[in-house]
Amino acid sequence: MIDETILQQEQEAFLRDTLQMLLAQDSPTGFTGRAVDLAEGIARDLGFDTRRTNKGNLFVNVPGRESGRRVGLCAHVDTLGLMVRSISDSGLLMVTRVGGPLMPTLDGEYCRIYTRAGKVFTGTVLSLSPSAHVQDDAATRARDEKNMAVRIDEKVRSREDVQALGIAPGDYVCYDPKTVITESGFVKSRFLDDKASAACLLTLLWRMHHTGERPRYDTCIGFTVHEEVGHGGSTMPQVDELLAVDMGCIGEDLSCTEYQVSICAKDSNGPYDYGMVSRLVKLAADNGVDCAVDIYPHYGSDVAAAWEAGMDARAALIGPGVHASHGMERTHLDALRATLKLAGLYLELE
Repeated sequence: MIDETILQQEQEAFLRDTLQMLLAQDSPTGFTGRAVDLAEGIARDLGFDTRRTNKGNLFVNVPGRESGRRVGLCAHVDTLGLMVRSISDSGLLMVTRVGGPLMPTLDGEYCRIYTRAGKVFTGTVLSLSPSAHVQDDAATRARDEKNMAVRIDEKVRSREDVQALGIAPGDYVCYDPKTVITESGFVKSRFLDDKASAACLLTLLWRMHHTGERPRYDTCIGFTVHEEVGHGGSTMPQVDELLAVDMGCIGEDLSCTEYQVSICAKDSNGPYDYGMVSRLVKLAADNGVDCAVDIYPHYGSDVAAAWEAGMDARAALIGPGVHASHGMERTHLDALRATLKLAGLYLELE
C-alpha cells in the first residue's frame, strides 16, 4: 500500500507537470492535434483505453465497480487564438479571432505562425499605431481585429515577401501562454481555461492507475476540442450524468476565489440540474472541500452543446476559480486541488 503522504506528493508533481505540458502545446480551436496527442499518450501510458471521434474529441473509458449506469466528465483542450485573415501591402498579418480572446490584452504579445506546409514563424501582435513617438493615437487607438496585426520576425517589406515564405490566409497564429507557477502556489498563464481542468482529469486517471481505485459507475472522461466556439460537447457519447469541468468565474457579484472550486448553478444557457448541483454542494460540505456556488453571467459550457445536440442526461459544471478569464489568467494550486477532490468524490472513487 503506497503511503498517502508520498502519494499526495507524487500526485501534486504529476498535476503540475501535466498542466505545464498541456499549456506548452499550442491548441486554438481547430488546431488541437498536439494537445490531444499529449492527453491521449498520458491516458494510454496509464493503462486506459482511448477513442477519438471524427471531429477530434478524445474519450477515455474507465470501467466502474457497478454496471447499469454511465457517467461522463469532460474538459476542453482547445483554446483561444488568432488566424491570418489577410496580408497587408507592407507585409503585416491581419488577423481574425478564434474564439473570444480579449484583443486589448494581446497588444505586444509574442506569437507563432503555423503554415500549412509545416513551417513555424515567430512574430508579435501589435496595434496598427504601435509607437508613442510616431502616432498621435498610439495610446487611444482601438485594440480590435481591424486595428491590430502581427509583425513577423522575417525580412519582409511587402505582401509578396510574406507569401514567398508560405504564409497565407487561414494560417494559425498562436500567442504565448507565458506560464509561471510561483513559490506561493499561483499559476499565471493564458489558457487555464480549460487546460487547468484537463490536467485535473488526467491526474484523476493517474490516481486511479497508482491506487487501483475505480469509480462507482462506468465512466467516460472526455477532452473536447471545439468548446471555445460553442459546439465542443455536441458529440459526447450518451451518459446518464455529465459533469463538465471547466473554469470558475471570479469578479463582481460572484463569490468564487482563486483558491476554491466553483459549482455553477446557472450560466448564460440556463440552470444546471438542481439535484446534481445539490449533491455536489453536499459532497463539498461533508468532505471539507472549499467551494463557492455561483451564477455565471457570460458563459457557456460543453453541457449546453451536449443538451442542444439531444443528449438526455442530468448535467452540472464545476471548475477552479480563474481570475481574468480570456485575458492573462491566474488561479491557485489550492483551486486545482479542490477541483480534483470534488471530481473524485463525485465519481465515488474507492
